[in-house]
Amino acid sequence: MPGMAACWQSMEETHQSEKLSLRDGLQILIQAEKDSRDSNRIAKLIKNANFRIQALIEELEISETRGVPADIILQLSSGEYIKAGSTVIICGATGTGKSYLACALGNKACRLGYKVAYYTMQKLMDAIRIARLEGKDQKLLDKFDKLDVLIIDDFGMKPIDGQQQNDFEQILDDRYGRKSLIISSQLPVSDWHALFKNELIADACIDRMVHKPVRLQLVGESLRKKY
Repeated sequence: MPGMAACWQSMEETHQSEKLSLRDGLQILIQAEKDSRDSNRIAKLIKNANFRIQALIEELEISETRGVPADIILQLSSGEYIKAGSTVIICGATGTGKSYLACALGNKACRLGYKVAYYTMQKLMDAIRIARLEGKDQKLLDKFDKLDVLIIDDFGMKPIDGQQQNDFEQILDDRYGRKSLIISSQLPVSDWHALFKNELIADACIDRMVHKPVRLQLVGESLRKKY
C-alpha cells in the first residue's frame, strides 16, 4: 500500500502522528491510499490513451469568436455526452486547435475515469489492416468497442475505399448510441459523403456520425502563429 506508506512516512517526519488519535490517523492513511490508487489509475488511463498532445481542458482558450464557447465546453467537461454515447464533431482549418481540443476532451474523460483512445484516421485504418493480416482484426475491433471514448483525428485527409469503408462502418455501428466518438476534420461535414467510394456505406456512416452530435466549428487565425 504505497499511498498509505508514503503518508505515514510524511506524518512521522512532521511529527503529526503524535498529535492524532488512532481513529483519525487511520482515516487519513486510508484516504491517502485511496487518493494514491485513484491518481495511479488516472495516470494509466492517460498513458494508454496515447494522446498526440498533452492538453488540458482548463488551459483552453475559451472564445465565442473562435468557436469555443464556454457553455459547450462546460457541458462537455461534465462528461454527460459520454454517458449518453454522443458524438462530438470538431471542424476547422489547419492550426485552429482541433487536435488540442480533442485531446483536452480526452484527457478530461480520463480524469473522470473513462477509457479513451486517440488515433488519427490514417493510423486507425493502418492498425485494423495490420491486425487483419495477423488474424487479430476482430480482437482489435472488440477492444475499440470497450472504449468509452474513441477519438479520430484528421478525418477526411484521404478518401475511404475498399475494406476501409466496411471497417469504419463497423466501428461506427458498434458505437452508435452506446459509446462516445470525437471526430476532428478540416473538411466541413457537407463534404464527408464524397470521401466514400460506396454511396450506401457513405449514407450509413454519415447518418451515424451526424445524428444529434455536439458540433464545434473552430475559426480564426492559426494558433501555430501565436504560439
